[in-house]
Amino acid sequence: MTAAERLTDGLYGLGWSTVKKLPEPVAARLGRTVADAAWKRRGKGVQRLEANYARVVPDASPERLAELSRAGMRSYLRYWMESFRLPAWSAERVRTGFDPKDAHHLTDGLAAGKGVILALPHLANWDLAGAWVTTALGIPFTTVAERLKPETLYDRFVAYREGLGMEVLAHSGASAFGTLARRLRDGGLVCLVADRDLSASGVEVDFFGERARMPAGPALLAQQTGARLLPVTLWYDDSPVMQGRVHPPVEVPGTGTRTERTAAMTQALADAFASGIAEHPEDWHMLQRLWLADLAPAKGPA
Repeated sequence: MTAAERLTDGLYGLGWSTVKKLPEPVAARLGRTVADAAWKRRGKGVQRLEANYARVVPDASPERLAELSRAGMRSYLRYWMESFRLPAWSAERVRTGFDPKDAHHLTDGLAAGKGVILALPHLANWDLAGAWVTTALGIPFTTVAERLKPETLYDRFVAYREGLGMEVLAHSGASAFGTLARRLRDGGLVCLVADRDLSASGVEVDFFGERARMPAGPALLAQQTGARLLPVTLWYDDSPVMQGRVHPPVEVPGTGTRTERTAAMTQALADAFASGIAEHPEDWHMLQRLWLADLAPAKGPA
């Protein structure tokens, strides 16, 4: 483990051991202070966040983009402060901490017995939404996690999410896909963050007027298992309660090849994600490159 990896692991460990002990108002103020300090430094993450917002709000002035990126960093740190504290929240605090609209799409789908896939972008706090599902609805689910470095940090995230009632699989291609498919065939629930492709073999979609790549997994799982595929978007308002919406099911097209059906379904997910992100851009925590134009190698002499 490198010195940088040890530092990263130690900071996350400090967050989970210390922040969860703070009173909620103190943790909220700490998050805003850290967010504002990071925003003022204008590191690569803040610059990338602002560049991504420029695509979401193309007519925004430089001043408006700066306001958005500051609000975005505050939202991002709210996510972390909540996540560090979630293991210490009471069941009642979890149940009252999230107010999803149209959750009947989820409960009706599970009642049908064919399994449900929830697909979310990096909006607000997806961990809190998951904790609400396991606590308020009493429904366990399976998800995947990117294998982080150092390994001890990945282990921390797995333990954290398992402590919230989730089954966590490593993001490892066919092995994870097969397990997810089995859970769905058994009538279970699968939750996937699906607005950024980690495999470089995803599906190209139109996203805010430009091409991006999103994972094919949700659409392929729905086709292979017959599970209901539901987009979910989340956002914060001025209250301590996170808001959310479960969108209507993405249907499997009746015609076309598997590749064509997968492309159409993934585009439908991207459109649902875009609707939520456009309404609450500051709650989209995308501090990485996403659009193909940003991922393409530079042309010409080095």
